[in-house]
Amino acid sequence: MVHAAGIAARGDEHACRWVAVRHAGDHIHIAATLARQDGRHPRLRGDIPAMHTAVRVFEARRGLTPMSPLDRTARRRPATGEAEKAARRGLAETARESLQRTVRIAAGLAHDDADFLDRLRDAGLRVRERHGDDGTLVGYAVALPGDRADRGSRPVWFAGSTLAYDLSLPRVRERFTPHAAPADWALAEARIREASAVLGRAGQAEGAGDVAALGDLLAVAAEYSPALVRDRVRAAADAFEQAARAPGARSLEGRARAGWRSAARALEHAPRAGRGGGAAVVLTLLIALVEAVEAAADWHRAQEHRAQAKAAAEAAVLLRDAAALTGTPPPTMRLRTGRVVRTPGRGLPAATPVTGVPVRPRPGQGPPDRPGPSRTR
Repeated sequence: MVHAAGIAARGDEHACRWVAVRHAGDHIHIAATLARQDGRHPRLRGDIPAMHTAVRVFEARRGLTPMSPLDRTARRRPATGEAEKAARRGLAETARESLQRTVRIAAGLAHDDADFLDRLRDAGLRVRERHGDDGTLVGYAVALPGDRADRGSRPVWFAGSTLAYDLSLPRVRERFTPHAAPADWALAEARIREASAVLGRAGQAEGAGDVAALGDLLAVAAEYSPALVRDRVRAAADAFEQAARAPGARSLEGRARAGWRSAARALEHAPRAGRGGGAAVVLTLLIALVEAVEAAADWHRAQEHRAQAKAAAEAAVLLRDAAALTGTPPPTMRLRTGRVVRTPGRGLPAATPVTGVPVRPRPGQGPPDRPGPSRTR
C-alpha cells in the first residue's frame, strides 16, 4: 500500500518512514512521515487512485468483500483549514458547503449561461467568468463576499469543478432546459410520482441522468420548503448528493429526468404555495419525494451501486422525518393549493444565508451612487 501511494517504494532506503498499527480485528492504520530520509519530499500525486487500485488487488487475492470503486461520485468535503476558519468566524458551515448548495440550486433552475450566472449573483455571490479567445464562456468561479485570504487581500475563489464533480460548467449546461410555465405544488407532486414510476424501468445511462435531476429537485425543494421542515429536507438533499452521481455514462433524455426538472420549476414558481393548503400540501409533497428517493435507491441497488444506494436510503430516512414533523392531516381535510405569482426580480428566495452575507440589492433598490454592473464582482 505504501509503495502504491509513493510513500515508500520497494527497495528505496531513503523513502519516508511509516508504521502500520492494528488496534482492532478488522482494520489497520498506516501512519507515515511525509519527508524522505534524504530531505526531499515524496511524490504523492495520484496517491488515492493508486491505493484504490492496490486495494482491488488485495480483495481479489484474499477473497475479501469488494468495496465500492473510486468513481468520483463522493462529495467533496471541506479541508481542515476551511472548517477551522468557519469555526473562528462563528459560521454553521464552511464557505465551500454554502457555495455548493447555492450553485446547485442555481444550476437546477437555470435555462442558459446568462440565467445561471445571474442567479449566482442574485444569491449574493461574487462571480468570475472565464472566456476563451473567441469570447465564449468556458468556465466560472464563485466566492462568498467577506471570505478572503492572504490577510484580506483577495477573495477565496472556488471553480465549479472544485466545488463538486457535477458543478463544472459542462455539467451545469447539461441541466439547461427551456423555460417552463408557472405551476403549483400539486402539479409538482404529480410529476414527482410519475417520474418515480418511470425510473424503475430505466437502464444504466438513462437512470444516471434521471437520478442527477432528482438530486437537483431535492436541493430546490429544500430551498422552497416551509421553515418547519427546511432543515430536514436540506439534510436529505445533502445526503442524496452522491446518489445523484451515478458512475458511467448517462443519458439526458430520460422521462423521469424531464418530470423531475419540471417539478423543480413548479416549486420555484410557487414558493409559498404550501401556505395555501397548510401542512397537508407539504406532507403530500414530502411523501412523493420519499417515493422518488426510494425508487432511486432501488435503481442503484439493481445497478450494484452500493455507495449510491446507501446515500439514497439515508436521504429517504431524513425525508420521512421531515414528513413526520408536519403531522398527518385529518381524513376530512380537503387538500388545497395556492398559486403565488413570482415577484418581480430574479434569483433564489431571500432566506438569510448561514454566512450572514446579505443578498445583492435588486435593480433600482440600491443607493443611487452605487457602481454599475460589471462582469466580475
